[in-house]
This record gives sequence, C-alpha cells and structure tokens, in this order.
Amino acid sequence: MQGKCLCGAVHFWSDEAPVFELLCHCRDCQRATGSAYAPVAFFTEKALKVSGEVKYYESLGSSGKRIGRGFCPTCGSNLFGRLEKLPGLLSIRAGALDDPNQFHPKLRIYVADAPAWAQIDSTPRSFQGDVPPKGAA
Repeated sequence: MQGKCLCGAVHFWSDEAPVFELLCHCRDCQRATGSAYAPVAFFTEKALKVSGEVKYYESLGSSGKRIGRGFCPTCGSNLFGRLEKLPGLLSIRAGALDDPNQFHPKLRIYVADAPAWAQIDSTPRSFQGDVPPKGAA
C-alpha cells in the first residue's frame, strides 16, 4: 500500500499488510475528516515508511488517552493517527491511498455517534462504541 497527501509533499508506503482496518464514527474523527467517519488502516510503526514533513495535532480521545493526528503542513491533508492506547501502531487514512480499493475495513466503531445521514450497513461488524476488550461480551 502507498499513498500521499493532496499536494504530494508527504508520501507513505508499506510492503506489509495492515494489522487491521476499520471505519470510526466517533465525533472527533467526524470533525477531523469533515465526514461521517474516518476510514483507517493500522500498521506497525516499523512497517510504515513516511517521507516529507508531518505535523501532529494532539487531543484526548473518549478513552481519556492521547490521539495524535498527523497532517501535511502545506495542504492540510489528514493522513495519520497515533493512539496512546495502541502503542507501536500508526494509522493511515484510506482516502490518501493511491489505490483506495486496497482498503477493506472489517469493523465499524462508534456507530452510535454516526449522523442520521450516514449509511450504515450490516457489514463490516459494528459496535456502538469502541471495540470491547477481549473476553467481554
């Protein structure tokens, strides 16, 4: 997988498959993307290569843990996510992929926060909030 920002100043690529892919409907992701959800693919930090300058904006997620959202300082494209609760992983925004058809989300999270105009189908698997911890119902 490979991709870039709108102006081409930031490029990213990986020869490894994502660890997981999902659609996040939380209000923070809606605000960050200007859409009903953020389509994200998570990679190990060592597997994802990045060239160009990236700036990060940090905020607290609903978990109370920090989330850094990486963007191109030239064109403002929202490109990356670094979550304190998922150390060692870095997410990319699927819309920035050169071939967005490579993105295959398996989960939807925070569907309870999705706006009424968002089309939510039965696939992928959906959760009203975050993914429950292992062993939870």
